[in-house]
Amino acid sequence: MNTAELLVKCLENEGVEYIFGLPGEENMQVLEALQHSSIKFITTRHEQGAAFMADVYGRLTGKAGVCLSTLGPGATNLMTGVADANLDCAPLVAITGQVGTDRMHIDSHQYLDLVAMFSPVTKWSTQIVRSTNTPEIVRKAFKLAQSEKPGAVHIDLPENIAAMVAPAEPLHISDTNEVFASYNSLNKAAELISKAKDPLILVGNGVLRAKASEAFIEFATQLNIPVANTFMAKGAIPYTHPLSLWAVGLQQRDHISCGFDRADLVIAVGYDHIEYSPKKWNPDGKVPIIHIGSRAAEVDSSYIPQAEVVGNIADSLQEILRRSDRTGKAEPYAVQLRDDIRAEYEQYANDDGFPVKPQKIIYDLRQALGPKDILISDVGAHKLWVARHYHCDHPNTCIISNGFAAMGIAIPGAVAAKLIHPNRKVIAVTGDGGFMMNMQELETASRIGTPFVTLIFNDGGYGLIEWKQKVHFNRSAYVHFTNPNFAKLAESMGLKGYRVESASELMPILKEALAQDVPAVIDCPVDYQENFRLTQRVINFHCAI
Repeated sequence: MNTAELLVKCLENEGVEYIFGLPGEENMQVLEALQHSSIKFITTRHEQGAAFMADVYGRLTGKAGVCLSTLGPGATNLMTGVADANLDCAPLVAITGQVGTDRMHIDSHQYLDLVAMFSPVTKWSTQIVRSTNTPEIVRKAFKLAQSEKPGAVHIDLPENIAAMVAPAEPLHISDTNEVFASYNSLNKAAELISKAKDPLILVGNGVLRAKASEAFIEFATQLNIPVANTFMAKGAIPYTHPLSLWAVGLQQRDHISCGFDRADLVIAVGYDHIEYSPKKWNPDGKVPIIHIGSRAAEVDSSYIPQAEVVGNIADSLQEILRRSDRTGKAEPYAVQLRDDIRAEYEQYANDDGFPVKPQKIIYDLRQALGPKDILISDVGAHKLWVARHYHCDHPNTCIISNGFAAMGIAIPGAVAAKLIHPNRKVIAVTGDGGFMMNMQELETASRIGTPFVTLIFNDGGYGLIEWKQKVHFNRSAYVHFTNPNFAKLAESMGLKGYRVESASELMPILKEALAQDVPAVIDCPVDYQENFRLTQRVINFHCAI
C-alpha cells in the first residue's frame, strides 16, 4: 500500500461519500487509489465548483465535504470555495497535489508553497512529508474541520510521497464529550430574562449546526419572546410561527430595527458576528446581551454580554427555560412588528409588473417550493431579496453565503444539495453575473444525474454594485454587460431552457421546470428599480414607538 492508497483508506474511515475535483498529473496516485474505493469521485469542470460543492455538502450534513485539485493553478482555483467554507463555518477538507519534495528547493513548474497559501483561509494547513504520518494528519484534519466552529482544513500531498510505501492503518475515531454550561451562567441568564420587559432573540447559524432548532422553538415559545434570525439561520424557527420576525441583516434600517431599538435585552443564540455585525444593531454597546453558544463570545465593543452561557446549545436552552419565570409579563413590543413585516411581503403576491419585481419572484418561489425543498442563493442584488423575503419552515432549506459572500456558489451548491437530498426539489437562484461564473457545472449536474432548477435574475449587469454606486455617487460605472440567450444555452447542453415573458408566466414555468428529470434554466428579467425604492424607504424609515 502506498501513501495515496492509505490516504483513501483514511478518508473511507472518516465516512467520506464523495470527493469533488479535477484530475491532474500530481494527484494521479490518489485518483488511482479511488478506483478501488467506495468513495465516489465527482469530476467537476472547475476547481472552484468542486470547492463550492464540498462547502455546501459540509453545511448541509455537518460532515466535512472533500475537494481535490492538482498543484499550482488547480490549487489557486480551489481557494475561493475553501475560504467561503471557512468563513461560513462549513466543515471542509481540501486536498492538493504537489511537486515532489526533491523539487521544492528550486524553481519548479507550477510550484507554489500551498501550505503557506492556504493557511490564512483555513483552520489548519499542512503537508504530508512522511507516509506513516498520514493517519494522524487525516484524523486531525477531520476533527478540526468538524469541531465548533467548523471550517476548512488543507492537506498537501507531494507526488513522490504519494507513491511511497506506507505501512500504517487509519486511526480509531473517538467520541467527543459534550461540554455543558455552568450553573452560575444558566442562573444569571435566567435572572436577566425573567426581569426583561422587552426582550428580543437574535438566532444565528450555530443553532442549525448544533441541531438545536427543536429546543430553540420550545425556548422562544414558552418564554413568549420574539425572534429575528440572521440570513444563515433561516428555519431555526418556522416563519409561520407567531413569534418569528423573519430575517435581520440588511445593512440599513428595516422593520426589525425597531425591535432592537426598543429591546431591553437581546438574547443571542448560536450567533456569530460575521453573520451580522453587532455594530449594526448595537452601535453604542448599550443593549444588555445574553450570549448562548457552543463557544465563548468574540470580543467586540458592541457585543459585551452580561451573561455568557457556553456549552451544548439545546441543553442550555432547556436549562434556562426551566429556571426562568416570565409569568404575567406583557407581550414584548417587537411582536407588534410582525403584521407590518408580513403585510409588506404579501403585497407583491399579485403584482403583474414586467420585468418582474424581485419581491414577486421570491413570493412565487416560496409558493412553488415545499417546506423541505432547498434554495441555494448566489451572491448579488437578488441575495438581499432572498434574505429578506424568502422564508423557511425548516433548517438548512435556504443556503446563503454570507461570511465570505462568494459569487458563483449557487449552481455547484445545488449539485451537492441534490446529491444529499435526491428526493427534494432544489433550486439555484443567481444573477446573470454569478450564473456565468460557474454555469459550466450544469454539465456536471447533467452527467451525474442531479436535476435542479437554476433561476436567473437577469438585469444585464452587476446589479448590487450598481445599487451601491448610485447610493454613494448618484451614478454607476462599468457594471453593464451583454448575455447569451440563456434558454438556448441550456438547450445546447441537453437541458431544459425557459424565458419568462410576463409576471403571470413565472409560476407555471417554475412548476414545469421543477418537474423535469434533467437540469433546467429559467431566464427571468428583473426590475431592479425596486433596489432604489427600498433604499429610499429605509433611509426615511422611522419606528412608530
